[in-house]
Amino acid sequence: MATTLVFGAAFAYPASAQDHGELAPYVMLRSLQFVQDSVVLGDHSAAEMQRFMLERVDQRFRAANPSIFEDPRNVDAALIYAMSGGNPATLEFLAARDIAGNFDSRIADALRKYLSGKGTLVAKSLGEMAKEYRDEKIGPYLSLVSGNVMVATDPKDALVFYDWARLTAPGTIIEEAALRRSVAITVDADMVEQALSYARKYARRFIHSPYASQFADFFVQLVVGHFGEITEEDIDGALEFMDVDRRREVFLRVARAAAIAGKNDLARLASAKVEALSGNPTPEALARLYGGLADIPTNDIRAAMQAISDIPEETLSPRDRALREAAKVVAEQVVGWPTAESLAQEKPINMTNTEDAKSPVASPRNEIAGPAATTEGPTAGAAAKFDPAFQTYVDSGRSKLNAIDEMLKEENPSK
Repeated sequence: MATTLVFGAAFAYPASAQDHGELAPYVMLRSLQFVQDSVVLGDHSAAEMQRFMLERVDQRFRAANPSIFEDPRNVDAALIYAMSGGNPATLEFLAARDIAGNFDSRIADALRKYLSGKGTLVAKSLGEMAKEYRDEKIGPYLSLVSGNVMVATDPKDALVFYDWARLTAPGTIIEEAALRRSVAITVDADMVEQALSYARKYARRFIHSPYASQFADFFVQLVVGHFGEITEEDIDGALEFMDVDRRREVFLRVARAAAIAGKNDLARLASAKVEALSGNPTPEALARLYGGLADIPTNDIRAAMQAISDIPEETLSPRDRALREAAKVVAEQVVGWPTAESLAQEKPINMTNTEDAKSPVASPRNEIAGPAATTEGPTAGAAAKFDPAFQTYVDSGRSKLNAIDEMLKEENPSK
């Protein structure tokens, strides 16, 4: 409702005051900023309005008389528009018409390179300009852009720019982007303490953002990769301000990733959290599946397999059904009795180890972190003597790894 009122005020004004000229670009930009901030704070209905307003602001800039940029507020508005998802060609158009020198040509040139994908060429100059304009309206945007171009070469320096961006633009899309990207950097760099700190801030402020799923992917990667150093209290502290549905979803993701990674204690812990929070049969069934997978290597393997088998088929997705079938194959081989043929000796068999399943906690590619690293298994060959029963077990284990590989490729298509 508030978004509609602001939008209506911004664009109804010219109709009642056409004799006084069009609405100033910087005024229109304020409405765009309000809508963008509303989206990351949880008003997803404003997303369509954001696209419409970007188009209207673009039209206003292109139709403006060059003299309008004698007002520095309109110059700032044009630069902010370009850094807020606007049409890069519009900044090029405005800068080319600027014969009066209203635009800082250094910023215009650097942003043109950044928006065309050549930001690393101007990383140093962008960083210097971000510091120079730190107290101006374009300061937070320049800090965010500077962090973006520096992340590939100096992630820690990028964090400094992201910190400044979020501290000078609290509660905005700038803070949301800076926090989310800071989580990504620190998780990928195994900076556990810093990653937890950023994660807590993001979860408390922007969990309703449409980009929060990216944050969840990195949080799961952090927890599964560093459980032990990260405690149950750390996890609960990061998620305590989420509503029940979102906490359950995150714990479910953790349980699944931990079960596949063989982090059995974490899988059981996260599964128990899901069951405690669950008022829905599907999440509860998945929690039982992942908890059961974690119990397979224990003395209660038969009970674990019975619990997994009792889960209704319709509550599982195709990939979770495949995971259950792979677990059954392994469990059956573990508890099965050897056959008479297993006592016979066979000729030496040349075995080549298969590739390990890739990291189940690798996150999908995002705009700053790129693809996460994967862990490859050994490839060296080894000769050994195996009886037929053990050979069958090895083949089944290999099939299980292949099945999980395929499942992970479906889950992480960037691999």
